[in-house]
Amino acid sequence: MVGAAEGSDVVVCDLSDTIDRPILPVTVERTQLLVIRDGERIVACERACPHEQADLALGRCADGKLYCPRHYAWFDLGTGQISPGWIAPPLQLFPVMVRGDQVVVRLSASPYTAAGS
Repeated sequence: MVGAAEGSDVVVCDLSDTIDRPILPVTVERTQLLVIRDGERIVACERACPHEQADLALGRCADGKLYCPRHYAWFDLGTGQISPGWIAPPLQLFPVMVRGDQVVVRLSASPYTAAGS
């Protein structure tokens, strides 16, 4: 578990941790997140599916999409939007930076669009 205040940058894992585990669950304070490796891009998001609270760590990632293991809808890892035909809030994304070999996530209360990360 990693500790941090909201709005702060937190080291959540080493970049090498995401090679063997492209969907890596991490906990910062009481916030459960996923660090996802999608090709060369690293994305951080909430762990629970905003549709039915399924554990997205049990899902899969492909082509910029995170697939829910419960209802098989997907979330766009650039915008957080759910696939067409589903009614659910967007997946909350968090800003990510790679500093050296560390993955750093900025916690925030508001959803973030990962464009440019």
